[in-house]
Amino acid sequence: MASCVARRALAVGSRWWSRSLTAARGSRPLCAAGGAVAFPPVATTTSRRHLSSRNRPEGKVLETVGVFEVPKQNGKYETGQLFLHSVFGYRGVVLFPWQARLYDRDVASATPEKAENPAGHGSKEVKGKTHTYYQVLIDARDCPHISQRSQTEAVTFLANHDDSRALYAIPGLDYVSHEDILPYTSTDQVPIQHELFERFLLYDQTKAPPFVARETLRAWQEKNHPWLELSDVHRETTENIRVTVIPFYMGMREAQNSHVYWWRYCIRLENLDSDVVQLRERHWRIFSLSGTLETVRGRGVVGREPVLSKEQPAFQYSSHVSLQASSGHMWGTFRFERPDGSHFDVRIPPFSLESNKDEKTPPSGLHW
Repeated sequence: MASCVARRALAVGSRWWSRSLTAARGSRPLCAAGGAVAFPPVATTTSRRHLSSRNRPEGKVLETVGVFEVPKQNGKYETGQLFLHSVFGYRGVVLFPWQARLYDRDVASATPEKAENPAGHGSKEVKGKTHTYYQVLIDARDCPHISQRSQTEAVTFLANHDDSRALYAIPGLDYVSHEDILPYTSTDQVPIQHELFERFLLYDQTKAPPFVARETLRAWQEKNHPWLELSDVHRETTENIRVTVIPFYMGMREAQNSHVYWWRYCIRLENLDSDVVQLRERHWRIFSLSGTLETVRGRGVVGREPVLSKEQPAFQYSSHVSLQASSGHMWGTFRFERPDGSHFDVRIPPFSLESNKDEKTPPSGLHW
């Protein structure tokens, strides 16, 4: 599907065109056609903007599923808020917010540059600022259309003590930044198809939004808080390629009479330019508190070499790292290729790998 913030597919009979999202949103009803987002060229008869969906594999019938709301410039979205992801185009619902510290290396700092250290490239010290993210559920109908641009099983957990490397995932669980939320409302009592939607949320037409948290959601959030918590976000741009990294501590396991600490890290690559580029290689440096420094090189990421274009400018994935120490640092570069065959390196912002001091046993399954 067209998975970009500024462009969407426009259905005109059996033909498909492209239109600016910003320009179209002001005067056109928004539609999600079979998971792909589309703007029909028919002017709406009211000032309300309608969100529609075509779920049939054949045909061109569009069905209204909701009405756009004005995005919030200030304040937070509440539990139960329905939204369209502005970058990847999927429908989702907000479960609860996270208050993270965003370390944006693109923001100028008056701090003089420091000498290179194990934490990174020797660049300027960055002060974090508070930024809101949301834990969300992804509509299962849209997962097949975004799987090439964003993993839909990226939120993983350590499974059990029997296998120190075993992981399990919760399909359709994601973290979304506040500015990526395009809110909408729906009269459907079950507007999002996800196996946890009705288990976590209860329809209440007297509320706005009309979906409130069940006790199941509150209990799940509390019990799994240490393994879900989003605390730090790191961002840096090189030659119009922005890299955002979010690390998550997953817990500790014992293996061969030693402690092994696990982290998951989510990375989003965004092409802020109109030129097409393709990711070719990754180069990681991993420093452990135990004093080891490891270098990892390889083709692409998670078995892919994504192309970032004006139509599909973003790619998001998650991976894992383990250390035999309770903390460490990671940094590195991605090598991209231009259409003319030339290459350039994009910096990965350095980030810390920190374990929880008051660690409890990581989950061995979904806790309710």
